[in-house]
Amino acid sequence: MIPCSNPKAQYRAHRTEIDDAISRVLESGMYILREEVRAFEAEFAAYIGADYAIGVGNGTEALHLALTACGIGVGDEVITVSHTAVATAAAIAMTGAVPVYTDIEPKHCTMDPERLVSAITHRTRAIVPVHLYGHPADMGPILKIAQSHGLRVIEDCAQAHGARYQGKRVGTWGDAGCFSFYPTKNLGALGDGGMVVTSRPELAERIRLMREYGWKDRISQIPGWNSRLDEVQAAVLRIKLRHLERDNDARARIAVVYNRSFQTTAAKPLAVREGTVPVYHLYVVRLAGRDSLRMHLKERGIATLIHYPVPVHLQPAFSTPRAESRMLQETERAAREVLSLPLYPELGPDDVQAVVEAVQTFGPSGKGENET
Repeated sequence: MIPCSNPKAQYRAHRTEIDDAISRVLESGMYILREEVRAFEAEFAAYIGADYAIGVGNGTEALHLALTACGIGVGDEVITVSHTAVATAAAIAMTGAVPVYTDIEPKHCTMDPERLVSAITHRTRAIVPVHLYGHPADMGPILKIAQSHGLRVIEDCAQAHGARYQGKRVGTWGDAGCFSFYPTKNLGALGDGGMVVTSRPELAERIRLMREYGWKDRISQIPGWNSRLDEVQAAVLRIKLRHLERDNDARARIAVVYNRSFQTTAAKPLAVREGTVPVYHLYVVRLAGRDSLRMHLKERGIATLIHYPVPVHLQPAFSTPRAESRMLQETERAAREVLSLPLYPELGPDDVQAVVEAVQTFGPSGKGENET
């Protein structure tokens, strides 16, 4: 079976470096918020192009801490998309605020700026655009709308390590950018991890305090939590960061093959927004016969996943009275049509060709060669 993602293959690709890094930490006897974390924060900030980076426990907590540092709390509303991992809404709810959902652009599956204004109320305090699948959201008009209404912008970059919008990496456009280092991400740890980047010193200081009980000299100055990136994961991520551009390039080369090969099939690739450089955390196609294609590929030994089968606004824990289906038609359509195909840097040419041929034999009509 060709897997949809393969974090074990990435470990094997960098095994010696990673093993040496882990051994270095184990021998140091220092395991929490020490030299490896500080070094990785500096290196990641430089890579993204932000002044500050703060390592935290995971991507959800990165969003939660960034929103809280911006003053978001009980009684506030935060606008985001429903076509995303549930973690986006969970982080908003953790602040006490209410997630409000706006629709997506069908060609890109990211926040539709034209729908954004209608979701703003007197309680709106922030916007969380999601750079989904490694494709940057349309930050120009989103920021213009946010600025005209005095709203904070926190970027959910969990799937977009290294992606660029108009020449700048995502995470540097809003007040803060939040990253996940879950093992399957483009930059993945060997467990959980997250990062907040910002060029606002006051936000960086508050987030740094809040990730560890609000401590300053081990005295809690403000309310805080325990959300710390540990030394082992930071050491592993430092190794992987050195290879991230090469790995992203490998993803892009596979995407080029897929894009070219699927033009006449029922499976339609997502469009690349002009002025952006996606990093293809996931390679997603859309088609009305999604489930039939998924079975067709499974029969040929090719694994797929659905990101995401149930929009957040239709999940009981995060539904709200304002999340009306008539306002989120593109979101619900995408949930019925999207399918993620195998794509990771170590995916070999023979496996890429196997995926291509399997999708092509499904045919332009959405039926396999032998179906009638």
